[in-house]
Amino acid sequence: MTTMTTNWIDAAAHGDVPEDDVIGLAVAGRDIALYGVGGEVFATDNICTHGHARLCDGFLEGHEIECPLHQGKFDVRNGKPTCAPVTEPLRSYPVKIDGGRVWLALD
Repeated sequence: MTTMTTNWIDAAAHGDVPEDDVIGLAVAGRDIALYGVGGEVFATDNICTHGHARLCDGFLEGHEIECPLHQGKFDVRNGKPTCAPVTEPLRSYPVKIDGGRVWLALD
């Protein structure tokens, strides 16, 4: 039996994630969006699954990010589509805050 260990990657300073907003950054070669909502941080892929647009350029309202290209929306907590035309979910990533840093599990 193999034991799964989570490989946490230091993504950003917690203070760099604005409350009620989104930032895009490269983490381990991936384009990641970090969202600050209600004192929590959520992470998804930064590229919309419908049109090739960066979600960090979109509009965050509550737990929904609106794509700047076609106004489709995703729930930042789990990547699920919440508004057409998007139908394919975003990949979302586990987040932990430790030592003032935002850590992501990308595997």
